Amino acid sequence: MTHPAFRPESVAVVTGGASGIGLAAGLKFAAMGMRVVAADSDTDKLAAAEKALRNAGAADVMTAATDVSDRAQVEALKKDVDAQFGGADIMLNNAGVGGRTSSLGPLEVWEKILSVNLWGAVHGTQVFAPGMIARGRPGAIINTGSKQGITTPPGNPAYNVSKAGLKVFTEALAHELRNEEGSRITTHLLVPGFVHTAMTGATEKPPSAWTAEQTIDFFIESVNRGDFYILCPDNDVSRALDEKRIAWAVGDIIENRPPLSRWHPDYAEAFAAHLSAGT
Repeated sequence: MTHPAFRPESVAVVTGGASGIGLAAGLKFAAMGMRVVAADSDTDKLAAAEKALRNAGAADVMTAATDVSDRAQVEALKKDVDAQFGGADIMLNNAGVGGRTSSLGPLEVWEKILSVNLWGAVHGTQVFAPGMIARGRPGAIINTGSKQGITTPPGNPAYNVSKAGLKVFTEALAHELRNEEGSRITTHLLVPGFVHTAMTGATEKPPSAWTAEQTIDFFIESVNRGDFYILCPDNDVSRALDEKRIAWAVGDIIENRPPLSRWHPDYAEAFAAHLSAGT
């Protein structure tokens, strides 16, 4: 099956759409003949993104310099999309920022990460969803999460919190939209594996990483199946390994282990045995 919104002339809005996963998604949508809106705060990359999207076969292209952490800018984006295309059918809230943090780190760093990764998706959803429902057309809202928002490894708590919050928000959204009378909008949480993008800081693709294009191909297949949780593997981590890591993380609560026991020396042997069980 193909998701009914994945069709020519649909309008796809992609934040963080000038590079990485966002651009790969826009190019895939363009190849389907959609009208694509690439919104990004990196204005230097938008012109090249527009050219690439047009060359990929988009029915029409719009680019917009947008800081998703600013609600007013997201509202301005919607106004422009409505004026040019009549509304949106697909909303991919993909814009994100990273960086090393600590629990007691600078407030401004925490605010930046949360304002883009969490509030950016909340803004995009709240601003665009009502109009998408009112259009009465099949549509989809996709939020780009992270495995770090599920297993919450040590080393970057601000990023983990932002993606954990986004997971909870997207789950609640899915429940509400499937019970909203007249809604034909599906909701999905994209959970990439290790993907080679500018955020990784590597010039050449590491062997263990997927490309952004591989991630989006997997995403399209998963949405077509009707998946909500789009848990992407990569060249190093299989779905089976992801499942065991996620199960262990939940087990910390059930078994009353210390938090993040996967990285606790007293539980190293138990975790290794957990991973090897059934293999």
